Amino acid sequence: MATAWLGKTRPETATLLLRLFLGAVLIYGTQDNVFHHGRMVEFRDFLAQHHFPYPMLSAHLSAWAQFGCGWLLVAGVATRAAALVVVGNFLVALVMVHQGLPFNQNIAPLAMLIGGVYFLLHGPGRYSLAEYLARRSTQVPPVDRL
Repeated sequence: MATAWLGKTRPETATLLLRLFLGAVLIYGTQDNVFHHGRMVEFRDFLAQHHFPYPMLSAHLSAWAQFGCGWLLVAGVATRAAALVVVGNFLVALVMVHQGLPFNQNIAPLAMLIGGVYFLLHGPGRYSLAEYLARRSTQVPPVDRL
């Protein structure tokens, strides 16, 4: 009985779990920069060390983009747009910061990049706010009966 249910829902459940995980990692990894100015300044200094242009603007842009996209992924709305931002952010990180580092130091940004690519191509899946709203808007309201 349980295996029949898993067979039917397995892909959608896996997509949900991956979306929640990716979003939570983005939120958790950036919330300190978003909510604490001192941490944002540390991030700015890190970006300046890696020759990013306008390091404070770049720090804000990257942290807020990841934080906001994390919430969009968790909710499952604007998923492809959020995923595109994630892909762009982590491509830049891999080129500007991680290039030449050993593979084990690139695993986290590579995982975020691949997760972003997955949701860019796949979308949010069935268990998402976007899917719920789409199904709800296509339902015909019941006719009042006398």
